Amino acid sequence: MQARLLLEDGTLFTGKAFGAEGESTGEVVFNTGITGYQEVLSDPSYCGQIVTMTYPLIGNYGITRDDFESVRPFVHGFVVREHEEVPSNWRAQYTVDNLLKEYGIVGISGIDTRMLTRILRHYGTMKGILTTAAVSVEELKERLGVTTLMTDQVSRVSTKSVFNCPGSKERVVVVDFGSKSGIVRDLSKRGCDVIVVPQDTTAEQIRRLAPDGIMLSNGPGDPKDVPHAAKMISELLGEYPIFGICLGHQLLALACGADTEKMKFGHRGGNHPVKDLRTGRCYITSQNHGYTVKDNTIAGTGLEVTHINNNDRTIEGVKHTKYPAFSVQYHPEAAPGPYDSSYLFDEFLEMIRETKASRKEEPQQAKLYARLGATSTPKSAITTSAGALSKGEPVYAQK
Repeated sequence: MQARLLLEDGTLFTGKAFGAEGESTGEVVFNTGITGYQEVLSDPSYCGQIVTMTYPLIGNYGITRDDFESVRPFVHGFVVREHEEVPSNWRAQYTVDNLLKEYGIVGISGIDTRMLTRILRHYGTMKGILTTAAVSVEELKERLGVTTLMTDQVSRVSTKSVFNCPGSKERVVVVDFGSKSGIVRDLSKRGCDVIVVPQDTTAEQIRRLAPDGIMLSNGPGDPKDVPHAAKMISELLGEYPIFGICLGHQLLALACGADTEKMKFGHRGGNHPVKDLRTGRCYITSQNHGYTVKDNTIAGTGLEVTHINNNDRTIEGVKHTKYPAFSVQYHPEAAPGPYDSSYLFDEFLEMIRETKASRKEEPQQAKLYARLGATSTPKSAITTSAGALSKGEPVYAQK
């Protein structure tokens, strides 16, 4: 069966259909990963997008249910150069074709994906319509012209109810904006008591869960489409340690007063080099985003840039200078290195422990300060007094 992909600039690609029959529209993007097509298909951050794989052979190791990043695929279409119908992998349970058919996703193969990628890189991502229907090109152009891109992807992919992955150590609330299962998996293997909550959970509802820390997950679309999330983060900033990934990174920046903007064609793939400015080390990272934090809006927000992209110098990580909060634009749980960036989860848990320890010490320091004759206990004075005592220096009480 024939399938066609029409871009909004009028470019038409004709190829062979696989997956489901039908028609879908979405933002046409490309992913440069050599492997990981199953993780791409099941990543909620691709909701509303027609994904083009730049690697020419897709499907050769099949599909394994255990490797899904969510309960189902969310892509609106799948574009490949060559679709392998007979995978070779002892873990494979079924094929890409089977998966797309099961969830009603249209696929197209046999087109020049290199040409398509060059168009998207030159002109930027654009709307497209993918169909197996035998309709005229003029009719497809008309349908595409009246189509608008989705703005409610986060509400579509987020969990609708709270659920718990029990653990014996730190309690972490994961705000699900389209979370990949790898985030929960990395927290759980560190013993965390993980509570996953919907994207519209309020600050007060999160407080009632008594978390030790808060994880802001990845997710699809424009961070400005979920203003309630930035409001929630701003209310909790300083109360709990916060770690943001991808969309969570952008939302943290918005909550602090920075701004975001749409990129020309985004970062999607498992081979993006990121430099940690604190150590000078470069990491190979997995990424999937079409928006970025604007570097000229960081000043005055309390944030400092910690990571940058080595290809285009865009911001890949920030840290708050006053509060226990940091974020990265890439996916440390995706393990492209494979485990180069897993240290970020350890840094988050260490931040939680340090915050809990400091809050336990403050009341004790306040009592000590009061015994020395103070009538008030400003935090700066408590810190100064405790530091002086540790050095054996005299402490002078304020009257």
